[in-house]
Amino acid sequence: MNAAGWIIMLTSVVGMTALFAWCIRKVLTVPGASEHIHSQSDIDPHDQE
Repeated sequence: MNAAGWIIMLTSVVGMTALFAWCIRKVLTVPGASEHIHSQSDIDPHDQE
């Protein structure tokens, strides 16, 4: 593989790894996340009109 191929490959791998790490960090550190978690038992079908 030539130099341009290595640069493109490394840029994409580093970029996707950084994006994945940012997403995981964002999900784990969002304040008040436990208040937004709902399950099927929380849904009341009578709420709909």
